[in-house]
Amino acid sequence: MSIRLVVADDHYLVREGVRRLLETVPDFEVAAVCDDLDSLLAAVDAERPDVVVTDIRMPPGSADEGIQAARRLRETSPEVGVVVLSQYATPSYVLALLDGGSARRAYLLKERVDDLEQLAGAIRAVADGGSVIDPKVVEALVAEGAREEESPLNELTPREHDVLREMAEGKNNAAIAQSLVLGERSVEKVIHSIFLKLGLTWETTVHKRVKAVILYLAETG
Repeated sequence: MSIRLVVADDHYLVREGVRRLLETVPDFEVAAVCDDLDSLLAAVDAERPDVVVTDIRMPPGSADEGIQAARRLRETSPEVGVVVLSQYATPSYVLALLDGGSARRAYLLKERVDDLEQLAGAIRAVADGGSVIDPKVVEALVAEGAREEESPLNELTPREHDVLREMAEGKNNAAIAQSLVLGERSVEKVIHSIFLKLGLTWETTVHKRVKAVILYLAETG
């Protein structure tokens, strides 16, 4: 089955370039192209795509409309994946994108468009319910030593690894408890322990959860 796509970018040449590139992939179908947030949301309603591929900054505000779209779709169309293409390796953007969970979300730098195989792989991963974070953004979020032998992930127990893996799939505490046959209170205690071991105690609850997931994704590929 083909993966239906909606592409959004306010620059005509970029938008058409991405569209034509994606149309060369046999299992991709570009259902619509858009140039602002309103037309993107309207296209999702009309076309029911599997994945949205969007720029991060578009009219009307040219601020973070791609993130706004992802947040809106998390509520209205949770089955629709979102791949954000950005020229900014800015941690705050990816944290905002993953605010409600990492499932069906990807954040790639626009330079990845040059590698069709990588872009197509990210789209397929998101359509499958997975997530992809650009390595350069991960490097901006995770300390240099995070990938070495001293990685704080090595301090986690097998149970904590299991819970973190479930978090990386975008599951909330209730879903994790059901999957691992635990009580929700037990899940909360495990997550608290994960945060302590990963040194995330100073973050807000949402950002602690997202950063823990990003650290996990960085080391598990």
